[in-house]
Amino acid sequence: MAGCGSSNSGSCGSADAKIAQQDMAISSSLDRIKNKILVMSGKGGVGKSTVSVNLALGLAQRGYKVGLMDVDHHGPDNCRMQNFTTRLRVADVKKDGLLPPMQYGENLKVISLEYMMEDRDDPIIWRGPMKVQAIRQFIADMDWGDLDFLIIDAPPGTGDEPLTVAQTIPDATAIVVTTPQQIALADVRKSLNFCKQLEMEVVGMVENMSGFICPNCSETVEIFKSGGGEKTAADFNLKFLGKIPIDPRVVAGGDDGAPYLSSGNDSPATAAFKTVVDNVEKALANKKVVLPMAGSDSSCGCGSGGCNTDKCDC
Repeated sequence: MAGCGSSNSGSCGSADAKIAQQDMAISSSLDRIKNKILVMSGKGGVGKSTVSVNLALGLAQRGYKVGLMDVDHHGPDNCRMQNFTTRLRVADVKKDGLLPPMQYGENLKVISLEYMMEDRDDPIIWRGPMKVQAIRQFIADMDWGDLDFLIIDAPPGTGDEPLTVAQTIPDATAIVVTTPQQIALADVRKSLNFCKQLEMEVVGMVENMSGFICPNCSETVEIFKSGGGEKTAADFNLKFLGKIPIDPRVVAGGDDGAPYLSSGNDSPATAAFKTVVDNVEKALANKKVVLPMAGSDSSCGCGSGGCNTDKCDC
C-alpha cells in the first residue's frame, strides 16, 4: 500500500484528502473556542457590523479572549471600523503554517478579507464556492488559539455566508439584528425562520436605531419608531437583548476607526449597549465548554489512528 508521501494519484494529496485535512483543522480550531456567535439579519443596513465590532470589543474589555471574523466578503468593514491599516505578508506566516489575525488590544483577534488585499478598493467578484472556501480557510488557517467568544459578522440575507457558517460550525448560535420598521422586521423574521430550519439556537434579538439621540439635549426622538424588535422577539419566544438608539457619535466613531458604543463615554447609546453585552454574557454563561481535541502528528488526511479509506485512499 502506498504511503502518504507517494506520488501515486491515489495519495493523500488528492482533493478528498485535502478536504479531510481541512475538516480536521477546522474541528481542531473550533474545539478551542467556547462560544461562536453569528450576528445576522435578513435586512441590510441595520447595523450588523456596528453590533458585531462593539460586541467583540465590549466582551474583550471584560477580560474575555475574543475573535471577530468578518465574513461579509463583498463589504468587509471591520478593518476600517477599527482603524487597521496593516496587510498580511508572506513573512507573517507561522512555522506551523497558521496565519496571524490582526490584534486589537490584548484580548481581541480580528480577521477580514481586507487584511489580505493589496488594494482595499478592489471589488470581490466571487460566486458561492469561493465564499464558502474563504470562510473555511478563515477558521482552519488562522491562529485563533483559545477563545471565549468568536463573533462572526455576516452579510444580510440567508445565503451562502450564513449557511456556510451554520454548516461549518454546528454549535454556532445567532444574534439577530433589526431596526424597528415593519419592512425590516419582515426580513428579520426570515432570518429567524432560517435559524429554526437549521436548528441554530438564537441567543436573542437586538433592536438597533431605536430612536435618535439629539446631540444637543440628549433627548430621544423616535424617528424610526421603537419596540418592533422587542415585539418580534416575544412573538418568536426569544430573549430580547436590548434597544440601541441612533447617536451621531456612533457614525463618527465607525468612520474614525474608534468604535463608540464600547467606549467609556457616558451616553444613552453606550448605556444601552452595555445592557446588550450584559444580556449576551448572561445568556451564554451556562454554555458547556468543549475540551480541545487531542492533536495529531500525522500529515495524512485521515489523522491519527491509521488510514481510514472513507477519507483517504492512501
